[in-house]
Amino acid sequence: MKNILCTVAMGLFVIPALSFGQVKSEYDKNVDFSKYKSISFAGWEKDSDKILNVFDKKRILDAFKAEFLARDIEVKMMDGDAQITLYVVVEDKTSTTAYTDYMGGYGYGPRWGWGMGAGMGTSSTTYVQDDYKEGTLVLDMYDENKKMIWQGVLNTEIKEKPEKREKSIPKNIRKLMKEYPVTPVK
Repeated sequence: MKNILCTVAMGLFVIPALSFGQVKSEYDKNVDFSKYKSISFAGWEKDSDKILNVFDKKRILDAFKAEFLARDIEVKMMDGDAQITLYVVVEDKTSTTAYTDYMGGYGYGPRWGWGMGAGMGTSSTTYVQDDYKEGTLVLDMYDENKKMIWQGVLNTEIKEKPEKREKSIPKNIRKLMKEYPVTPVK
């Protein structure tokens, strides 16, 4: 029973972490981010967008545009106060989960005479492997001098179905942008 509870608890905390994305962020603490009123997209680093289809690229760019607009930052084709670049990596991953069932060895038999006794217990462990794709999306933001001032990194499991990605991409980018030093305007 204890192992079942442990397995359920792991499922509640580990699986959502993969499904909803893990975020890391770092920025220059000496920069006043409120002075940036516009950004421009400087492109995909190392042509990393070639692994994405046209729909997912649009979903990603639209989600970032919405998040910057929510912070009252205009998105321009060029000549923004700051520039952003994006980099994406997709890797095949495997997760392994082990389940162990314990069976005690109780029964009747001679144990210092006749009566109840405990015998040898047995256990069996079952391993389950799941293959999935993990995506890493990196947003780098540069000032007018081409100095990096903010970096956001999102790691998440990639959903196979397009309708799931349609919902998960904006949701994950919203989570990433919560780390941006300027909060959305209400």
